[in-house]
Amino acid sequence: MTGPDTLRRRALDALTTARARTALLTDCVDDAELTAQHSPLMSPLVWDLAHISNQEEQWLWRAVGGQEALRPEIDSLYDAFEHPRAARPALPLLAPSEARAYASDVRDRVLDVLDHAPLEGRPLVDAAFAFGMVAQHEQQHDETMLITHQLRRGPAALDAPEPPPAGDTSGLPAEVRVPGGPFTMGTSAEPWALDNERPAHTRVVPEFFIDTVPVTNGAYMAFIADGGYRDERWWAPEGWAQIRSHGIGAPLFWRREAGQWLRRRFGVVEPVPADEPVLHVSWYEADAYARWAGRRLPTEEEWEKAARHDPVSGRSRRYPWGDEDPTPAHANLGQRHLRPAAAGGYPAGRSPLGVRQLIGDVWEWTSSDFLPYPGFAAFPYREYSEVFFGPAHKVLRGGSFAVDPVACRGTFRNWDLPVRRQIFSGFRTARDAEVR
Repeated sequence: MTGPDTLRRRALDALTTARARTALLTDCVDDAELTAQHSPLMSPLVWDLAHISNQEEQWLWRAVGGQEALRPEIDSLYDAFEHPRAARPALPLLAPSEARAYASDVRDRVLDVLDHAPLEGRPLVDAAFAFGMVAQHEQQHDETMLITHQLRRGPAALDAPEPPPAGDTSGLPAEVRVPGGPFTMGTSAEPWALDNERPAHTRVVPEFFIDTVPVTNGAYMAFIADGGYRDERWWAPEGWAQIRSHGIGAPLFWRREAGQWLRRRFGVVEPVPADEPVLHVSWYEADAYARWAGRRLPTEEEWEKAARHDPVSGRSRRYPWGDEDPTPAHANLGQRHLRPAAAGGYPAGRSPLGVRQLIGDVWEWTSSDFLPYPGFAAFPYREYSEVFFGPAHKVLRGGSFAVDPVACRGTFRNWDLPVRRQIFSGFRTARDAEVR
């Protein structure tokens, strides 16, 4: 990513790709659907649409371009910290047509800023960071809007081809040994990495074993059939209270009918495919399954070592397969498909040790709390990461089919409350190496 022309092209591509996806997610439904709140857990789609553009205006038009605010009166309406999601429908939000016009106006002005702004000299613009940050922000909200589409009732509004088949996976081992020792975690070199991914530092991780593929629906069905949701011994106390108080007995969107498990997926009801990674489970559910299986969730550093560490060279790669950007052969990313691929797919994306699907398909819960790395510095604002640090949030890694490559790296960290199930979350398990 060196040279201003290369940086401008890359930033333009990232911004354009994000906006095309935003249009797909908002143009496929009518205005009534855009302004409705499909779940108290989520904003109306039209709020996300205007929020994306307001953030773009604040960071690229004002902060990078040095220009006067276009719509300062709406800043507070689209401040995610000022108004919780459940309260946003009551705000005087921009109507869909006005939100689209605002988005178009901001984007036209921002592209002019991109053409002329220096891309060095201060941290916000070095290597076009602010443009990459805004593109990632829009893609993150696109994922949020896709979650809203999953929660909405009514006929399907989205369509996509099926992911490629996994092929013959019968020879894959159930787990992979990850050797103990030091490795480099995080990054100080990735130009568009966000503050919580920084800085690079050394972690020493004891030898452990990790699942070759994410836990599948079929494996999770065995947990359910064995009474996993009725046996308190597998559950953290808070998780046991959660499933009992809400009557939870299966992943979100599943139901049992005529002797088989069905699920609702983007407006379509279908049998739950046994060979797909399990989806829409909370951290508590993932943790309970791991205990039931006699295993545990991997720590965040174990997950990253399995994904990035090359035991031959001793270096950490950008991605499991190497340093090159993801392609459709490497991982299920970018909403190319509306479901995870079968477990064992994407062999070109495997890690040096042979672990598969660490990037894409499903976000993977880890056992770790969301905490800063040694030497962390908030940038460019505290509210992106710092205010979420602590034991309340658990770390997820690896991205999902709903994540764009610009917002997914071997170092990328996601976090959420352990009760969350509407997100595109799954998991894999790990175990300690036997002491000899």
